[in-house]
Amino acid sequence: MFTGEFEYRIDDKGRVPVPPKFRRELEDGLVLSLGQDGCIVAYPVAEWEKIAAKLNSNGSLEPAKMRRLKRAIFATAFPTDVDGQGRIAVPAKLRNYAGIESDVVVVGVNNNLELWSTENWNKELASDLEQSWQIIESMENR
Repeated sequence: MFTGEFEYRIDDKGRVPVPPKFRRELEDGLVLSLGQDGCIVAYPVAEWEKIAAKLNSNGSLEPAKMRRLKRAIFATAFPTDVDGQGRIAVPAKLRNYAGIESDVVVVGVNNNLELWSTENWNKELASDLEQSWQIIESMENR
């Protein structure tokens, strides 16, 4: 399980450190892709394979929609490995999408990681916390 948030600087070659406590879980590599909400998602290979299997077995979408979905997901996916110094190379295409220039926040989200620009992460976290408190209150009032 991936939890916590970690602030780093991306180097001039586009490499980001992986939090040391996650490196063992990512020894087999990971897959980076565009995430919802303007971040980069990083899945361990085993989790990525589960996503691919679900897409390959899902016959509920019409073929044209499934082709579009697969293109959107797999064309923007980049397999990578953690290097000997505990970093991953993040392609420029993904960094540009997420607005990551120098400061990056690596966030544990249970079965995957997310990479955010610091500015976007601070906005997202504030919004997420506000909505979470509202959900908790509504649950308590039931």
